[in-house]
Amino acid sequence: MLRFLCVSLLVAFSVSTAAAARKYTLLPREEWAEELLHDFISGESCPSADPALYYQPVIGIVSHPGDGASGRLSNLTDTSNIPASYVKFVESAGARVIPVIYNEPWDVISEKLELVNGVLFTGGWAKEGLYFETIKKVYEFTLARNDAGDHFPLFAICLGFELLSMIISQDHDICEHFMARNQASTLQFVDISEIQGSVFERFPSELLRKLSAECIVMQNHREGLSPRRLLANDALSSFFKILTTSTDENDEVYVSTAQAYNYPITCFQWHPEKNAFEWGSPFIPHSEDAVRVTQLLANYFISEARKSFIRPPAQKVRDNLIYNYSPTYGGKAGKGYDQVYNFHDIVI
Repeated sequence: MLRFLCVSLLVAFSVSTAAAARKYTLLPREEWAEELLHDFISGESCPSADPALYYQPVIGIVSHPGDGASGRLSNLTDTSNIPASYVKFVESAGARVIPVIYNEPWDVISEKLELVNGVLFTGGWAKEGLYFETIKKVYEFTLARNDAGDHFPLFAICLGFELLSMIISQDHDICEHFMARNQASTLQFVDISEIQGSVFERFPSELLRKLSAECIVMQNHREGLSPRRLLANDALSSFFKILTTSTDENDEVYVSTAQAYNYPITCFQWHPEKNAFEWGSPFIPHSEDAVRVTQLLANYFISEARKSFIRPPAQKVRDNLIYNYSPTYGGKAGKGYDQVYNFHDIVI
């Protein structure tokens, strides 16, 4: 190996690439080294980017009512928030974030949606009023964008899954009560043979086994859908495929991951963003495997966003990025979100 590295340096700094190639002595049975040298000489070691993919994707994250810290950071009535963990989740996979502030005028929100390549709905508690209406409109925008031929993904986490269930079923009482607050759990795959093409397609087999056997995902919810209720509702069962289930503290089974049949929409009752970026609960898994789960799901989401054909104007993106705001450290109380972006003084 040392010999190979030394020769590579000679190749790199030789005045004549062809002459360097003639001096190179191939190590026995290392065909990969010969291919590497060929690529270097031919200039093929840096393949051109795929023109069908967008390598500067932007994700819109919809803000949630309140300051995200039970009033410790702001008690203004128009305040909304985005936990920084969701932003980091997106950024960790190579995308940027534009905050879609739920109580801004819809024409402002619409302009922001034209700048993004996918959207994310966060966890939370609000299920009615302006927030619900904004989530519904953004969901309808997502469907319309995909129906028009764009590939426009949506990740809906915890409350986001519950809201989509209410919207799709047209039943505000569709969700059931579960006891899964601050609980690490497993994911039980309904049909492991259908992993290909799903949000779990990049997971190595050994990590899939660990997901089924070890508590490396974080649950934090009081409501959700049982498989029975989802499958009994025609609108939901025709829209979603159930990928995984989990069990609450009372051994009640609920749908923990679902993916749309015909749209790039994935819903999680659990929190993939917490393993790597939140520290306010001792029940959040932080093992290497748990963090791998966060990374793989983020990578999948952003790989889907890269398929979008939207190429927004660079300056308009910069003008609206979350970099224009500063997160606040809210974790000093030892609970809740560690960092939160707060938005207020919204003109409605």
